[in-house]
Amino acid sequence: MKRSIEKAVVLGAGTMGARIAAHFANAGLPCILLDMVPPGAPAGSPDRNKIVRAGLEGAKKSKPAAFFTSALAEKVAIGNFEDDLQRVAEADWIIEVVAENLEIKRKLLARVAEFRKPGAIVTTNTSGLPVHLIAEGMREEFQQNWCGTHFFNPPRYLKLVELIPGPKTSSDVLETLRDFCDRRLGKGVVEAKDTPNFIANRIGTFSMLNALKLMGELDMTVEEVDACTGPAVGWPKSATFRTADLVGVDVLTHVIKNIYETAPNDESRERYKIPALLEEMAKRGWLGDKTGQGFYKKSKEGSREILTLDLKTLEYRPKQKAKFASLEAGKGIEDTKERLRALVGPILQGQKGDKAQQFLWGALSETCLYAARRVPEISDSVAEVDRAMRWGFGWELGPFEIMDALGVKEFAVQVEKEKRALPLLIERVAPERKGFYESENGITTVFDISGKARTVSESSGVIILKSLKEAGKEVERNSGASLIDLGDGVVCCEFHGKMNAIGADLISMIHKGLKRLETDFDAMVIANQAVNFSVGANLMLVLVGAQEQEWDDLHMAVKQFQNVNLAIKYARKPVVVAPQGMALGGGCEIGLHGARIQAAAESYMGLVEAGVGLIPGGGGTKEMLIRANERAGSGDDLDLFHALVPIFQTIAMAKVGTSAEENRDLGFLRREDGVSMNGARLVGDAKQEALSLVRGGWKPLAASWQEGAQTTQVKVLGESFLAAAKLAIHMLQRGGYASDYDAVVGRKLANILAGGALSAPQMVSEQYLLDLEREAFVSLLGEKKTLERMAFTLKTGKPLRN
Repeated sequence: MKRSIEKAVVLGAGTMGARIAAHFANAGLPCILLDMVPPGAPAGSPDRNKIVRAGLEGAKKSKPAAFFTSALAEKVAIGNFEDDLQRVAEADWIIEVVAENLEIKRKLLARVAEFRKPGAIVTTNTSGLPVHLIAEGMREEFQQNWCGTHFFNPPRYLKLVELIPGPKTSSDVLETLRDFCDRRLGKGVVEAKDTPNFIANRIGTFSMLNALKLMGELDMTVEEVDACTGPAVGWPKSATFRTADLVGVDVLTHVIKNIYETAPNDESRERYKIPALLEEMAKRGWLGDKTGQGFYKKSKEGSREILTLDLKTLEYRPKQKAKFASLEAGKGIEDTKERLRALVGPILQGQKGDKAQQFLWGALSETCLYAARRVPEISDSVAEVDRAMRWGFGWELGPFEIMDALGVKEFAVQVEKEKRALPLLIERVAPERKGFYESENGITTVFDISGKARTVSESSGVIILKSLKEAGKEVERNSGASLIDLGDGVVCCEFHGKMNAIGADLISMIHKGLKRLETDFDAMVIANQAVNFSVGANLMLVLVGAQEQEWDDLHMAVKQFQNVNLAIKYARKPVVVAPQGMALGGGCEIGLHGARIQAAAESYMGLVEAGVGLIPGGGGTKEMLIRANERAGSGDDLDLFHALVPIFQTIAMAKVGTSAEENRDLGFLRREDGVSMNGARLVGDAKQEALSLVRGGWKPLAASWQEGAQTTQVKVLGESFLAAAKLAIHMLQRGGYASDYDAVVGRKLANILAGGALSAPQMVSEQYLLDLEREAFVSLLGEKKTLERMAFTLKTGKPLRN
């Protein structure tokens, strides 16, 4: 039976403890953060909280941000172990995050046991110490409520939490933690056995040490290894050595040492001897980001030049670009599985390959073999191992999924050719199945150590769109989008074009979905499960149209997008939009027109058109003006004026919310819009929100809508706002905060928000505002500097200030 967790205490305000406390605050969980009293701090002195205060301040200033918004830091109360430890009695969950020292942890928890209320869950965030030893000798009831909860740093962004039960941990404690971490904290939860460094760090550390070994054998540079072990194989951009700098060379050596000392039966134990290079770096204090230099460092304060450690001379030199023909060819392959086959395929076919391909085969094959040898030692489940590596290290594919991508049979044959031993797990799967995973009719099974195929199950409430399509639930499809039956009378319009850019196919499918909604469904969800919801319009097509001066076509394209957004807004049944990742420009505008938004906590919304010399043209400016009216309520013109100022700033400065809560502060989310902490639950949550609207008797904004119909009347201020906005723009120009062309774009935007140069405030129609938007958008496309900005952004991915 699940328990309720309403308050937490975090013991230890170091880098990890403070950031765990921050994420508890993100989840709306009140939290108390405690740490030591500094030596010599007198009783009653504020200095007694100096250490914990510094830890919390570090979390506030951390980049990437630990808190969704700075205001959430107020949810974290602070104190110290001497004066405030009795406050653990207030907590339903006490999590210990102090130094990785067994005796320090045991002594602190013995004191905690004096104050903790019966039934309160106590966990340790150790990254490798034996969980059972930390609580050994504690009372039976304590051990029943004891567990390991290993978060990964930074805890806001890395999805994995490893649950490590002790020998007496009760099943309801595991159930409570699994559910809370999943739903409230947005985590992917994996149960690990109480073995050295658990699952992800055990395999991930081996992978890094193996990369170091291969680097020496193949005479490669730091840059060359990182080029091989980053996005090329579906791993994060930080690759191997940038990751080491982020983690810290000292932390890495601690993990390596721990495995060597506590895993005597690991057949690869000798790999876990700390490399001389890491020992020397630690000796010199080159620990990575925390000391300003590790494998990489900035050349000097304020400089953008990055220097790289030359491992032969141990001196820093300018960073060099790695050049491998195989990697260059692989960049054109979008699908990671196909790219891996292209990169490693020649080796599997008996060819030598270039140096990058040789490295990749050695790196991937040894890591996959090691992972296979660790089952069932670290986990009984192949799927859990893969999830741990995806969620903890940011790999797109776990080790068993990598073998499937390469072909398990081909993988096994090549390993045996090289006279390397095959683990029993691979020997058993190779003749039996196509791979570890097989899917049929939307059901995925995985081959496990038991010798049987088990269904890969998702948590209750999680919807996988790919599985629904495989199960025949796709209603319609074109190159840009699909309609998928989610069941219970809800249809989903899923985007699946490149970057989910908005084009004719996507607009067409939304219209088809809305038409089917009228007759066949009760509600609609607009969602996808790509990295990003939508980056907006296809900028290249817009640029080409402007260069060819196809003004009528551009006017028509903008009008079609405006019309589909109005159709979403005035649909006769509720439409819920579920953005995740980037929802920029037109992607944001689609959301603004939904009956509700159900946003992923990690969604980044923004009307960013000003960055390329444009204004939002799909109704985004109009919708933000409506939101300003809502904030002003029934107040006077001055209230509306004050509500418009931040809206103008947000659009003119192309501000992007860096979390759902910041999106709310910027006005992209309304108070009634929902947030899903766990992105995997987003589609399911959006479906439930849509059904909730139906059950609640949701009423459309109009009996029907078609082009030319009257829509909502919106109050505008006319010249009184326009004049003030132009003055503000002029002052920004004079102060050097805005370029002359920024001012041109800003005045166009101000004109729309003002409703034009009207002599007095009045009510205007949505269509009137959309016409202003469309005219401004297309007229800016006729400006040379807008075209320069668009071309620069397409080439570099960055804005141009011209």
